[in-house]
Amino acid sequence: MIQAIAFYIFAIVVIGSAAMTISSRNPVHSVMWLILAFFNAAGLMVLCGAEFIAMLLVIVYVGAVAVLFLFVVMMLDIEVAQMRAGFARYLPIGLALSIALAAEIIIALGAWSAGGVQLARRVAPMDATVSNIQSIGNLLYSRYLFVFEGAGLVLLVSMIGAIVLTHRPRGGTRPQNIARQIARRPQDATRNVNQPVGQGVPL
Repeated sequence: MIQAIAFYIFAIVVIGSAAMTISSRNPVHSVMWLILAFFNAAGLMVLCGAEFIAMLLVIVYVGAVAVLFLFVVMMLDIEVAQMRAGFARYLPIGLALSIALAAEIIIALGAWSAGGVQLARRVAPMDATVSNIQSIGNLLYSRYLFVFEGAGLVLLVSMIGAIVLTHRPRGGTRPQNIARQIARRPQDATRNVNQPVGQGVPL
C-alpha cells in the first residue's frame, strides 16, 4: 500500500514539475522545476528497484547537468520578447513532437499491460537476490570490462583534446615563480586591520 501511495505521489510531482518546466516564463524557474522533476524521477527509480539509475539521476543530472543549465541561464542576457517570439514560431513543431511522444507513451503502456518483453533475463540473466547496483557492477567488470575501459579511454582523450583546443598562451604577463610563491611568509601575504565602523578600506 505504501509503495502505491509513494508511486502516485512521485508520478504526480514529476508530471507537474515537467509541465511547469516547459510553461514557466522565467528560465531560472524552469531549471528549478527540472531539478524537482529529476529528484522525483529518482524516487520512482528507487521504487522500481533501479537504485543505480536513481543515484545517476541525482549525482549526474541534478549535481552536474541541471546546475550547469542554471549557471548558463543566469549568465546569459535573455530578452523575454525575443524568447516569446521564438516560442510562437516553433509552437506547431513543439505540438507535433508532443503528440508523437504522447502516442509513444500510450503504445508503450499498452505493450507493457499486454505482458511486456522480458529482454533483461535473456541478455544478462542474474540472480534475483542480487541488488541492482551489484548486478550492474558484475556485468561492467566481467562481461563488458573492455567496452567499459574503452569508453573511459574515449572520454579521457576527448577531455584532453578539449583542453588542448581551448588552451591559449597569454602574452604580456609576468612569469610564474613557484619557488618565490612557496617561500612567501604569511606575514608578507596578509595584513590584519582593525577597521573602524562606517569607514572605507584604504588601498
